[in-house]
Parts: sequence; structure tokens; C-alpha cells
Amino acid sequence: MPPPGVFQPMIWPSRPMHEYILQPRTSGKRWLVVGLGDPGVADTRHSVGMALLARLAQRLGVAESWTRDARCSADLARASLADAEVVLLRPRRPLHANGRCVSRAAAMLGLAPDEVYLLHDQLDKPLGKLALKLAGSPKGHEGVRSCISCLNSSLMPRLRVGIGGAQPPEDVQTYLMSPFSPEEQEQLPQLLDRAADLLLDHLQERGQAVPLNP
Repeated sequence: MPPPGVFQPMIWPSRPMHEYILQPRTSGKRWLVVGLGDPGVADTRHSVGMALLARLAQRLGVAESWTRDARCSADLARASLADAEVVLLRPRRPLHANGRCVSRAAAMLGLAPDEVYLLHDQLDKPLGKLALKLAGSPKGHEGVRSCISCLNSSLMPRLRVGIGGAQPPEDVQTYLMSPFSPEEQEQLPQLLDRAADLLLDHLQERGQAVPLNP
């Protein structure tokens, strides 16, 4: 057995996702954690949510356990965290349509909007500044806007990662779709680890919270 306080991830074999969805959970919570971004360009600033999702998969021991599910147009990986189940989702649709992947997966898993976590970039905040918000507006982020529209709710918690801002004469879109600079890339591993710590600690605390109306 692992020593107390050490995460013991559960690595799920590569079988169709529906075989697991139909199995009832006897205890604990289930969370869906989504890395927003554009598939195929996960190294850009605008897709830092996908980079954070990849780091979470490593931390949870499921980096080699991704399974493609055509029903929600996404790659999924499943792990356990304490007595909760964490489902990681990497959309295969463009950023502005990420919500279609997320809403379909949430329906498949039987999850409410407040059980769906969105990981995404935040423009014009210093690189490395983290903010965990439990609900709110998209603040101009098209991936979050898509999720709010498709889930018909703004109650999804989200972890925002600051990516800095464009400097004239560079325009915002070019800045968002460009990779991090060499200097920023040196900071990225530590930043992603801090963000992963923040989210995992939050999920464990929330999973242990006593319901107000049991």
C-alpha cells in the first residue's frame, strides 16, 4: 500500500468508454476536467489548458491511458483521486466548439455543470498567475463561451492560467496562437505543477466536504 497522503491513481485499460459509464459508482464523487484549446496546436498560449491537462494526466498516472470516444469527439483518460473518480477530457473539436464535446461527455457521465472543471488561458494576466473560479462569465474566452452555451449554464468551475498579453505591434490573435517564448518555456513546467497542485488539492477538499443537506 502507498504511504498516507500519496495519490494512488487507477489506470483504466483501453476499453470502450460506455462499458465504464454504465457501471454505477458505489461511493465518492466523479469530476470531469477539461483542457480547453485547439487540437493539434497544444503548444500555443491559447491552448495552455491542454498543456495543464497533460500534466494532470502525468501526475495521476494515466498519461498513457487516453481513449478516443467518437460520441463526444474527445480523448478521455480516467483516474482515481482518494475516493473520487477524475475523468480527463481533451476535445477534438476547435476551441470555439469545445463546448459540444464537453456537454456530450457530461451527459454521458451524468454530471451537473458544477462537476465540470474547465482549464484555460487568461489573456492580459501575468504569466503564472492562477485563479480558481467556481462560476462566472467567459470573460471573452471563446472556449468557455462555447461550454456555457452548450451546457446552458455558467456554473462550471474553471482554473485560469495567466499567459501575459500582446505587445504592440503584435495583434492579440497572433499572440494567442503563438508558442511560448524560450524564456517562458523554462518557467512552464513549474507553472503547470503549481496549477496541478491547486486543482488536485481543491478536488480532494471538495470531495471530502460534508453536504449541507445529506
